Amino acid sequence: MVISPTHPPNPTTEVKKTDFTPDEYRAMEETATERHEYCNGEIIVMPGGSEVHSAIASNILIYLGFLLRDTDFRFYGSDLRIWIPEFNYGTYADVMVINGEPQFNNNNRTDEILNPLLIIEVLSPSTEGYDRGDKFRKYRSISSFCEYLLVSQTEPYIDHYYQQENHNHNLWQLQVYEQIDQSVLLHSLNIEVPLNEIYRRIKF
Repeated sequence: MVISPTHPPNPTTEVKKTDFTPDEYRAMEETATERHEYCNGEIIVMPGGSEVHSAIASNILIYLGFLLRDTDFRFYGSDLRIWIPEFNYGTYADVMVINGEPQFNNNNRTDEILNPLLIIEVLSPSTEGYDRGDKFRKYRSISSFCEYLLVSQTEPYIDHYYQQENHNHNLWQLQVYEQIDQSVLLHSLNIEVPLNEIYRRIKF
């Protein structure tokens, strides 16, 4: 969905705007009641999540917060935007982790991160194909990015993509987890996260 101007267009005199500048997008996001992606001039509404989607993301944040509390890693939820310069693209992930200090898009902003290390997306029916495909492609252009979790909300199932130490962004390993008693080894953080913590109090 492309966002139109704030007032309804008159079909005989006005044309829907489809070429927004990044600054126009940022100004709109500061007051918007829903989140939007920016993709090279277009502003696209991001669908809302379900209660289960939110609960799983919260479980991950709580558990990572406990494990990482005395480390240099920082973790964030879906309120902080990721900016991908190569694609002139701004988006939000359900969870991201960075190593050390955040790198912001420029000195005047504190709401656009450039250096995620780990990104986690909780899959929804309307976004699963995008998260697996075009969004992952854009994420892979980030030099710091080396680990990606795709978490199902309909069953205990996780696709885990990661890179070996050479950080060749064209070569990714895939590990699948589908048993609730398994644990995900996050290579970039050197920790394990049990599926029963990710899916704590989730009923399938």
